[in-house]
Amino acid sequence: MSWGNSTPLLKVDLTSFVTHFEWDMAKYPAKQPLVSVVDTIAKQLAQIETDLKSRTAAYNTLKTNLENLEKKSMGNLFTRTLSDIVSKEDFVLGSEYLITLLVIVPKPNYSQWQKTYESLSDMVVPRSTKLITEDKEGGLFTVTLFRKVIEDFKSKARENKFTVREFYYDEKEIKREREEMARLLSDKKQQYQTSCVALKKGSSTFPDHKVKVTPLGNPDRPAAGQSDRERESEGEGEGPLLRWLKVNFSEAFIAWIHIKALRVFVESVLRYGLPVNFQAVLLQPHKKSSAKRLREVLNSVFRHLDEVAATSILDASVEIPGLQLSNQDYFPYVYFHIDLSLLD
Repeated sequence: MSWGNSTPLLKVDLTSFVTHFEWDMAKYPAKQPLVSVVDTIAKQLAQIETDLKSRTAAYNTLKTNLENLEKKSMGNLFTRTLSDIVSKEDFVLGSEYLITLLVIVPKPNYSQWQKTYESLSDMVVPRSTKLITEDKEGGLFTVTLFRKVIEDFKSKARENKFTVREFYYDEKEIKREREEMARLLSDKKQQYQTSCVALKKGSSTFPDHKVKVTPLGNPDRPAAGQSDRERESEGEGEGPLLRWLKVNFSEAFIAWIHIKALRVFVESVLRYGLPVNFQAVLLQPHKKSSAKRLREVLNSVFRHLDEVAATSILDASVEIPGLQLSNQDYFPYVYFHIDLSLLD
């Protein structure tokens, strides 16, 4: 762990960033009091959290509105929207006397409908029915009649198990609904290229768990070996929400590791006192099964730093005065866990 000011890589995976960590002197000057450094980090993360809540709420609202519209087009003939099914040619429009109704007929009753619809009421236009669409349960038929017999026709239709769907063709309303669907789909695609915000390991959202680190001293300086074309294509095809998530995941992760470094420093001073005489190191077991063995070796090597803690590890009945944690969380050395499986 370094406290220098050399230029890091522009884009690295989480493990590489942690193992090559260098304190960012530009963002968090080491000469400032610790409380000022912590306050700077806290304000940065609070702003990210506020922005995330705002952007998430806006995206979820967009997603909900789109889902509600999509649900309307996925139900049965009794509930689904008909704006994407019917057309202007299916209706008699602009007539003072005539009107076209839509009737849902069960499939077993198709033949009965054809034979009886003209006689269900007076003033039904002969041969005016047409099948527009059908689903597993039934079909949607048109029928044209005089306006004055609408209620009588509906009543007789119910008696014969035919259902008149309450729908009146309004070209402006249908156009508005179609435009709203197209707008929501476009907005969602522009914000983010998939149907949901999913942070998954190995996904296109965060491939290989990368974090971006601004080169110290020159934010515009490109990464070594990165061509102009690569820099231009970086982020191509991504919506603003996805770009924001990538940038601020990096910012939050970098701030988090700085907090870990601060905790190691502060806890070590509190534990071992001044002058500062300790070394921070990173240890990563290759296998989960070797973690226990590593802990045993560390406890043996650093037992002399805190005999009471070392004893308590072997004997859970031994209490450490003033310790609020479980004995199993306290060691003769300062220890903090860093979980790099954040996106798994």
